[in-house]
Amino acid sequence: MLGLMQRLTQAPNLAIATLWADALAVEGIATSVQRQYLSGLAGELPPDQCLPEVWIRDAGQETRARELLHHLQHVPQRRWLCACGEWVEGGFEQCWSCTRMMPR
Repeated sequence: MLGLMQRLTQAPNLAIATLWADALAVEGIATSVQRQYLSGLAGELPPDQCLPEVWIRDAGQETRARELLHHLQHVPQRRWLCACGEWVEGGFEQCWSCTRMMPR
């Protein structure tokens, strides 16, 4: 039997909420995005009450969902030295200077 739905987190915008919910769903955690249409009420309601939220349908999966969400929110940043001598940082896999691909 499923436990009660559990609010997992607020997201800064609907795109991020949807991305997180979809990524959790791929891992077998049933999710829903709530408050997705409240952004137009910011000002009438406090802005923090209008942010979209990601909920999980089974509270028994909360620990795993929080762990997965943490990994989604804290993706390690890479830094690599291209053959042309430029340092490339972040999630880029191609050098901005010479367009070489990151070595594998």
